[in-house]
Amino acid sequence: MECDKKYITIQQLEQHNKAGDLWVSINGKVYNVSDWSKYHPGGETPLLNLAGKDVTDAFTAYHPTTAWQYLNKFFTGYRLKDYEVSEVSKDYRNIIHEFTKAGMFENKGHTAVFTLTSVAAMFGFVFYGVLCCNSLWVHLCSAMVLGMAWIQSAYIGHDSGHYIVMSGHGWNKFVQLITGNCLTGNCLTGISIAWWKWTHNAHHIACNSLDYDPDLQHIPVFAVSSRLFNSVTSSFYGRKLEFDYMARILISYQHWTFYPIMCVARVNLYIQTLLLLFSKRQVQDRTLNIMGIIVFWTWFPLLVSWLPNWSHRVMFVLTSFVVTSIQHVQFCLNHFSANVYVGPPNGNDWFEKQTNGTLDISCSPWMDWFFGH
Repeated sequence: MECDKKYITIQQLEQHNKAGDLWVSINGKVYNVSDWSKYHPGGETPLLNLAGKDVTDAFTAYHPTTAWQYLNKFFTGYRLKDYEVSEVSKDYRNIIHEFTKAGMFENKGHTAVFTLTSVAAMFGFVFYGVLCCNSLWVHLCSAMVLGMAWIQSAYIGHDSGHYIVMSGHGWNKFVQLITGNCLTGNCLTGISIAWWKWTHNAHHIACNSLDYDPDLQHIPVFAVSSRLFNSVTSSFYGRKLEFDYMARILISYQHWTFYPIMCVARVNLYIQTLLLLFSKRQVQDRTLNIMGIIVFWTWFPLLVSWLPNWSHRVMFVLTSFVVTSIQHVQFCLNHFSANVYVGPPNGNDWFEKQTNGTLDISCSPWMDWFFGH
């Protein structure tokens, strides 16, 4: 009955916008996720970034339809008194409904199986080339193939990190731990999926926000906007991104240093992985992630040590890293050249900011596999 419903205003909702007092609204109903945020599979950061706001579009985008059944236990009993939906959001929700009804979001495991098979074949070639051949050219080719295998592992790991490649949560997690994701990985790539989830979910929620999206916060090495010259405070890292003397010098030459840095950018991901896994921050599946990293740092050094001399070893490592730079550049192209903004997204403009901060680069169909579909 309408007269029995309780209402609060958007301004009242916005007051519950911090850890320990975290409310959100979905379709006009208000939910208290203060305690749940610690157990949120996507981490606490996405919830904090949208705390005190309507999150209908973001919730729809990043949760399966089965997640809706769990919302009632967080319902406060309140509804938004002045809840309105923008025309763009209405269109977006209609599209999601039509795509879902057409079965376009159904998991198609055969694509993941094909990619995993190709990755296994590439790793087989790499091990054969290193262990069974002494030719410099074979070792060079093996290093290039290893870089490609890491790239494809990252793509399938990225998709499994979004729980979209296999039919069940358990199988998706298995694929994550084996392959890794979005330039990350455990056993095969040496970069933690926990680190990827921590940064990548925050990136998706606040795509191309200079102070909320960690994928744009590369001071003092790179700056994607002159607004960063004002020393923006990072909401993600909880510190000020100082545009100091060193940053001024490095960014002045970023048009020359970008590609060389991309060639060794993988080293930074290894460092970030170790910093997170051995920090005091709450990390989901920390033990599994550490075990995966141990596996990588066991097989990779042993494989490199099998090469006949140090010139082959240095060439092998550098070549494999340079090949993976293709993927680093690709991700930078998707966002570095798109529009940016300051602050968190709001409920009614979330979809607009997502599309405004992303570039789609159209490629020939034969390149689909190369770029992770």
